[in-house]
Amino acid sequence: MSHREVLTALSGLLMGMLVAILSSTVVSTSLPRIVSDLNGSQTSYTWVITATLLATTVSTPLWGKFSDLTNRKVLLQVALVLFVLASVAAGFSQNTATLITFRVFQGLGAGGLTALVQVVMSDIISPRERGRYMGYLGAVMSVGTIGGPLLGGVLTDSIGWRWNFFVGVPVGIAALVVIQKTLHLPAKPKKKVVIDYWGAGLIAGGVSLLLIWVSLGGKQFEWNSVTSWVMGLGAAALLVLAVVVEFRSKEPIIPLTLFKNRTFTFAVVASLSVGVAMFGTSVFLGQYMQLARGQSPTMAGILTLPMVLGLLISSMVAGALISKYGKWKPYMIVGSILLAAGLFLMSTIEYDTNFFVVSVFMAMMGLGIGMVMQNLVLVVQNSVDVSVVGAASSSVAFFRSLGGTIGVSVMGAVLGTKVSGYITDGLTDAGVDPSALGSGGSTSIPDLSTVPGPIRTIIESAYGQGVADVFLIAAPLAIITIVFVCLLPNVELGTKTGLQRAAAKTDGPAADSSAATASDDSDGGAAPVDANAASPAAKGVAATAGLAPAVSSAPATASTPVTASDPTSGLSGSPAPVSPVDGGDGVAEAQRRHHSHTSTATGTIDTIIATGAAEVAGHPVPADELAESPVFSSLVEEKDVAADR
Repeated sequence: MSHREVLTALSGLLMGMLVAILSSTVVSTSLPRIVSDLNGSQTSYTWVITATLLATTVSTPLWGKFSDLTNRKVLLQVALVLFVLASVAAGFSQNTATLITFRVFQGLGAGGLTALVQVVMSDIISPRERGRYMGYLGAVMSVGTIGGPLLGGVLTDSIGWRWNFFVGVPVGIAALVVIQKTLHLPAKPKKKVVIDYWGAGLIAGGVSLLLIWVSLGGKQFEWNSVTSWVMGLGAAALLVLAVVVEFRSKEPIIPLTLFKNRTFTFAVVASLSVGVAMFGTSVFLGQYMQLARGQSPTMAGILTLPMVLGLLISSMVAGALISKYGKWKPYMIVGSILLAAGLFLMSTIEYDTNFFVVSVFMAMMGLGIGMVMQNLVLVVQNSVDVSVVGAASSSVAFFRSLGGTIGVSVMGAVLGTKVSGYITDGLTDAGVDPSALGSGGSTSIPDLSTVPGPIRTIIESAYGQGVADVFLIAAPLAIITIVFVCLLPNVELGTKTGLQRAAAKTDGPAADSSAATASDDSDGGAAPVDANAASPAAKGVAATAGLAPAVSSAPATASTPVTASDPTSGLSGSPAPVSPVDGGDGVAEAQRRHHSHTSTATGTIDTIIATGAAEVAGHPVPADELAESPVFSSLVEEKDVAADR
C-alpha cells in the first residue's frame, strides 16, 4: 500500500480508537452531575467508572486472540457496532443501573477497538514504517485520554451530560464506513477454529474479581475483612487455574510461550508502569486542578494541555525518526527517563505551586509517555511470530490497562487516606473541630464554593499534598520502566508487513517442495528439463536447484573476478551463458564464478541467481519471466531484507 492508501485506511482505525478511549475518559469530570441527576449513590459513582474499565481490560486479550483465528476486519466492525449501540443506549439511561449495564457493553466494544486497531496496523504496515503511524496512534490515544475530561466538562456545562455518550456516535459511524471502503484484508485460509472457552472464562473471572477487589477495597468493605479475603483468594485461585488451562490448551487466549520471548516479557513489565502513569495522571491531575487549584471542570481540562501537547509532539516526532533511521531503543530510553523525572517532579507540587512550573512537569510526563507507550507494542509485534501477533499485541495492551486500573484504585485509596489526614491535621492546627465538617471532609468530594475561605485553603492544601504523594508512589514504577526498556533486545525492525510475513510463511513450504521435486537425488544434479515444453518458471526452479549443491559444497578458491551485475536487469555484464544442467565444464565454470564472486564480498545469493538462472538448457531467460520462479523470488526477498538490515 502507498502512503496515501495507508493513511486513508488508517483514518478509520484512528477514529475507532478515538471513540474507544473517549468512552472511558469523557465522563470523568461529569460523573458527579450524572450520578446526582440519576439519583445514584457513591457506590453507583464508583461502578460507572469501574464497569467500563473492567470490561475493556478483560475483553482485550479475548479480541486479540480471536483476531488470530478469524477475520480481523469483521471483528473490528463488530466491535464498532457494539460500541455505537451501547453509547446511544447509555445516553438515554434513566437510572444508574441501566447506565452501568450499558457502560459494560461500551467497555466490551472499546476493548475490541483497543486490541484490533494495533493488530490491523501490523497487517498493512511493516515494523520499519510502523513507527510514524504508531506516532499517529499514540497521539490519538493521548488526546482521548487527557482531552476526554476537557470535552466532557465542556459538554456538561453547555448542552448536557447525555452528550458525553452521544458525541462519539457520529465518529464511530464514520469510522465504520471508512473501514468498510478502504480496509481490504485477504481472507484467512479456512480451518477449524478451536476456542479456549475455559481459558477465556477463567481469565475473565479472575481478572474481574481482582479488579473489583482492588476498586472497592477500603470503600465498600475493609481490606482486612471476610469479603476482602474471599475476593482476593478467589481471584488468585481463578488466575492460577487459568495458567494451568492455558498451558494445556491448543489455542490459548494468552499463549504462555510468549513469555519465553524476552522482548515480550520485558515489554509487558514496562507497560504495567506506563499504564499507571497514563491512567493515573488523567484521573488525579483533574482532581488536582479542581480541588487544589479551585478550577471548574472545563478549566481543569484546559490546564492539562501541556501534557497533551507533550504526548502529541513526542509520539509523532519519535515515530517519524524511528521510521526514518530504523532505531527505536534510544527514543524509548529517553522517554522512560523523562517519564520518571516528570513523576518525581510532580511529587513536589503543592496547591499554590506556580502553574508554569507545573506545566513543565506535566509536559515532561507527556513527552515520556509518548515515546514509550506505543513503541512497546511496535517492538513486540516486530519480535513475535505473525501467527500470534494479535494475542501478543492485545496482551501488552491488556497488562497496560490492568496496571493502570489497579494503580488508579490503589492510588485513589492512598489519596483518600492522605487527604483525610491532612484535612484533620489542618483543621486541628487552625483550632477548628474536624467533626464540624461531618463526613464530607474525608469520604466525598467537597464543593469548595460553599466552604469558608480559611477552611477552603486547608482543603486545597490537603488535596495538593495528597496528589503529590500519589505521584511519588507512581515514580518508582517509572524506574522499573527504565530498567526493562534498557533490557529490551535491540532487534532491528523488519521491512515486511504482517500480510507479507503470513504469505511468505504459507508459500515457503510450497517453494521448497517445488525445488526438491526439480532435483535428482541420485547424483545431486538437476533433473533433465525439456527446453521447449517447460515453462520459464519451471526452468528457473530446476536450474537454481541444480546449482545450489555445487556452489555450496566446493572449497573456496580465488580466481579472476567476474562481473555479475543486477540479475533482475537481464544479467548484463555476466560472462557467456553457462548451462548448469548440461554437467561437466558448465558446473565447474559455475563453481569458479561462484567463488570469484564470493571473493568480491557480493554474496552467495547474487551468485546463485546470476549463474544458476542465467541460462536454462541453453536458453537465456528474460528478467520478467525469471521473476516468476518461486525460488528466485524467495532469494531476492531474502537478499533485500539482508541488505536493509
